Amino acid sequence: MSAVIDRNAAVIAEFRARNGKVGGPFEGASLVLITTVGRRSGRPWTNPVVALADGGRQVVFGSNAGGARDPHWYLNLLANPQVTMEIGTDAGHVKPFATRAVPLAGDERARYWDLQCSRDPAFRAYAAAATTRTIPVVALHPLDLAGDSARGRLIGEQLVRHHDDLRAEIEQVRERFERALGGAPHAREPQGPAEQLRRHCLTFCYHLQLHHTREDGAFSAFEREFPHLVPAITRLRAEHVVVEHALAAFEAILEQAATTTTPPRRLRDEFERVLTGLEEHFAYEEAQLLPALGR
Repeated sequence: MSAVIDRNAAVIAEFRARNGKVGGPFEGASLVLITTVGRRSGRPWTNPVVALADGGRQVVFGSNAGGARDPHWYLNLLANPQVTMEIGTDAGHVKPFATRAVPLAGDERARYWDLQCSRDPAFRAYAAAATTRTIPVVALHPLDLAGDSARGRLIGEQLVRHHDDLRAEIEQVRERFERALGGAPHAREPQGPAEQLRRHCLTFCYHLQLHHTREDGAFSAFEREFPHLVPAITRLRAEHVVVEHALAAFEAILEQAATTTTPPRRLRDEFERVLTGLEEHFAYEEAQLLPALGR
């Protein structure tokens, strides 16, 4: 599994650096990156997948190179169809888009499957190898805010709710740090207070990463529908990058804490470092975006 993750990481890095183009075994292939949420872990996972452009949407194929099982990303999107898609653009850089994943069936699936096989005969070989399953074909529909005020208001409500959920989660983690630093572990922590504390911190990291990944995708629809928000969105994207670097550093410390003794005070200090400026970020985002959404 780790070898697959490492290989994917190299393809993802090249895809983003070369505006959607990669070499090696994927040379010349039409790829997109998709980020799904792990159905068990809640962790965001990014995978390169073969895609077929179809108007404003992309159609992707869960071939898994002819493996006997559906790829994890497909099982993830069945559980949660909110998928962030990244594609190369005419602007010269990869851009994310919020999408809704819809598995295709019947004649529609057959039509796009046959079209992909005509473009790349390897997919017929994948189907022949994957004898125990029908290879999934999924359409990714980008978020479109044009002329739909009800959808805009719903997105505004979701934005506030997600921010409030993250704020509450921050306070819960802080309370756990207070208990750990005060020597009063939670009564129901079978894995031990240190491991439970690490896991709660890691869960928060995943939730914040997923929130920002989805927002980055939704921002593309905002930029198209509300051009006056582009300066604010540019600032928000830049702040996301800062938070992402802080999260990566904190997650590395948390992974190290799984095998070594890391003082809770150090974890608390690193956790607070991740939070630096986060509330200001939430407040600025709400002040800038909610009025455009009718909130």
